[in-house]
Amino acid sequence: MRIDLTGKTALVTGSTQGIGAAIATGLARAGARVGINGRGEGSVAAAIERMDDERIDAGREAGEHLRYDLVAAPGDVSTDEGCEQVLRMLPHVDILVNNLGIFGAKPPLEIEDDEWRRYFEVNVLAAVRLTRAYLPGMRERGWGRIQYIASDSAVVIPAEMIHYGMSKTALLAVSRGFAKEAAGSGVTINSVIAGPTHTGGVEDFVYQLVDRDLPWEEAQREFMRLHRPQSLLQRLIEPEEIANLVVYLSSPFASATTGAAVRVDGGYVDSIIP
Repeated sequence: MRIDLTGKTALVTGSTQGIGAAIATGLARAGARVGINGRGEGSVAAAIERMDDERIDAGREAGEHLRYDLVAAPGDVSTDEGCEQVLRMLPHVDILVNNLGIFGAKPPLEIEDDEWRRYFEVNVLAAVRLTRAYLPGMRERGWGRIQYIASDSAVVIPAEMIHYGMSKTALLAVSRGFAKEAAGSGVTINSVIAGPTHTGGVEDFVYQLVDRDLPWEEAQREFMRLHRPQSLLQRLIEPEEIANLVVYLSSPFASATTGAAVRVDGGYVDSIIP
């Protein structure tokens, strides 16, 4: 199966690092023009430079010249102003991947109102705002793909970060609701339930919960044993493994998948997602 997204424009929010950067790279490798989003111009420029270096290295290893079409789209999309800034740079997109998200551990009774609001603003409302902006154009053109990067925490709420779990559960509802709004239009809308994934931010999170003196491989195993024992994979997922599913769902091959919560969680969720 060769996925060809030539001629399509994508926006991946929060794509300067981690899962977002892997998704952006995967879409670009499939031929899409990809908007790279982060809060500041500097972080976006650095991410594009890094992705271009990786492109050269990957092309050299494959014995071919790879071409990426990457567009700088800085702006804090958790705010009205930042969202408008991104929309001015990318007024029309065919593929929207709502990846932006924050997370962190905190005892439930210590999470104050402002923190609950911040998690909802960043993890949920930013995605709603962009969907509201881009869905009408997709529907008029008769083709589009919208995805929300959710989490196993949406259905297996972690005791150490229930505010994060709440926001990811909300994304499942948002995704299903907008899929109904787009019914019969040629636009598919899905959420991706990602399991515990190996990113720089997650490394920091792991070391909040296990001994900071442990080497990373040992710390990772200890974290999975103590805090994510349900995982059948028994390791953290690599960002590229999440990206592979997102690229597929962004393609014409996934034309009959909509309104779904699709799992790439390493067998973490011990239930069937309706």
